[in-house]
Amino acid sequence: MDSEDIYSQFQSHLDITLSGAEAMSAEMHQLLRAAMNKTLSNLDVVTREEFDTQQAVLVRSREKIDVLEKQIAEIETLITKNNA
Repeated sequence: MDSEDIYSQFQSHLDITLSGAEAMSAEMHQLLRAAMNKTLSNLDVVTREEFDTQQAVLVRSREKIDVLEKQIAEIETLITKNNA
């Protein structure tokens, strides 16, 4: 057996081994992804879109509350002036 045959056999066996490792890697990747998805689905999280929507609602609510607090302060001032 010459060195070229040995190299060819080695390359052939290496290709077979690595192709099996790639398949194993892909399978492990799928299993890891499934486990990660299951873990994330059990967490109480929202999407970025839902978060941004709720944040916008919160900002608008805060603005309305600020306006109402100002109006109440003005009314309290008027009541205090009228009672004095």
